[in-house]
Amino acid sequence: MLLADVAATSTALAATRSRLAKRALLVDLLRRTDAADVEVVSRYLAGELRQRRTGLGWRSLSSLPGPAAEPTLTVAQVDQAFEDMSHLAGPGSSTARTARAADLFAAATADEQALLRGLVSGEVRQGALDALLLDAVAEASGVEPGLVRRAAMLAGATEPVAVAALGAGDPARAATALGQFGLVVGRPVRPMLASSAPDVAAALVGLGTGPVVVDTKLDGIRIQVHRSGDDVRVFTRSLDDITSRVPEIVAAVRGLPTTDVVLDGEALTVDADGRPRPFQETASRTATHDTVAAAHLTPFFFDCLHVDGRDLLDSPLSERLAALDAVAAPHAIDRLVTADPALAQARFEDVVAAGQEGVVVKSLDAPYEAGRRGAAWVKVKPRHTLDLVVLAVERGSGRRRGYLSNIHLGARSGDGFVMLGKTFKGMTDEMLAWQTERFTELAVGPTDGYEVRLRPEQVVEIAFDGLQRSSRYPGGVALRFARVLRYRDDKTAAEADTIETVLALAR
Repeated sequence: MLLADVAATSTALAATRSRLAKRALLVDLLRRTDAADVEVVSRYLAGELRQRRTGLGWRSLSSLPGPAAEPTLTVAQVDQAFEDMSHLAGPGSSTARTARAADLFAAATADEQALLRGLVSGEVRQGALDALLLDAVAEASGVEPGLVRRAAMLAGATEPVAVAALGAGDPARAATALGQFGLVVGRPVRPMLASSAPDVAAALVGLGTGPVVVDTKLDGIRIQVHRSGDDVRVFTRSLDDITSRVPEIVAAVRGLPTTDVVLDGEALTVDADGRPRPFQETASRTATHDTVAAAHLTPFFFDCLHVDGRDLLDSPLSERLAALDAVAAPHAIDRLVTADPALAQARFEDVVAAGQEGVVVKSLDAPYEAGRRGAAWVKVKPRHTLDLVVLAVERGSGRRRGYLSNIHLGARSGDGFVMLGKTFKGMTDEMLAWQTERFTELAVGPTDGYEVRLRPEQVVEIAFDGLQRSSRYPGGVALRFARVLRYRDDKTAAEADTIETVLALAR
């Protein structure tokens, strides 16, 4: 298959917000894809390269040749080019990689170059979420979506599932091929995800009137731990293997009274009183191999997917928690089982006061539905808001091309402003159109570049989940998961929140 076909579909995906239209585009391309190309095409549609590291970055892409006039590249040629680059190492590798990238981009058309840049940078903004791609695989192969999602959960990836389903030839064979995927201790499965609710009362809606589990939501990193005998492997939410970086977690799991287990949970650094340390300490701890100087990680588990030869994925949460308590009680996350909404609300307030991130309300009857956000798990976090000033704005890409989109946020500091981060989350189409006109009026200096500086006048109300230390910004902190609620034309910049208010929240 030509890369041009994938690039055209990617462009069309970015141009529509309709999930039905996106799925139809994906199905059309998948049905036209040769079996040998399915693995690569499905990965590109998800906005990723097969190669985790290529050595290329933004600097490598800053001075590339102009586009080719006609498409000639196949997806197999492109994949091989990135594979070759990923293996380059040692003296002269940087020069060789740059030359290889130049050759690749010189053979690509303008649309293909745009796709390649997005794949390399991880910024293919086309809205083709993995769940949507799995549904498209199901439709293209003629099998039930549930079979595809379950196979992807157990395989831990979309590509092998797409290959099995689309390469089978007919729905019956595809269903048989998908049924071959099972839980294998040592191979990570996709984690079950929680949907969101604004408060505990909303989270309880749809879970029935009986008892629910109210789990403490920790501000750590998601981990999935597999043990088979003395062999222990630790994976992140993205299924990266970090076993060698977390020997203390490996040791803790080896000390459990079982030889065969798969556990789902969180890892984080805590202080002497058991309160969570700043998230960056946990994140940096898992990013380094220097386990001597780094902070100690503590595992907290909230689910058990397999124990001593018995798969528990299809068992209700109540049974999985019983298994968890039997093998890992000292490392189980603090939880409450209650049918009383008042007690659930009180637990939420206690958890937040203790410095944790919030709670996850769970159905006791639900199986483990990996890789998707469902109604069986609902997370509730306190919503913080600040009135900040827009300091600059960036030009949009993909569906937002032609608009001024990503805004730079600042808090008042004396006579000036301190930047706290950026966001493009929460913006409606109407808001994008309005702010493009508004920020063009506020522009300072040239307006034809990627970033447009603004007069600090427009106030915006921002919701965010928390604050983290940051050496990138002068105030020393940055917003986590910031999103736009509304623009405040009733407030002037002089009435925006101050950096002192922000730092008080951080404390």
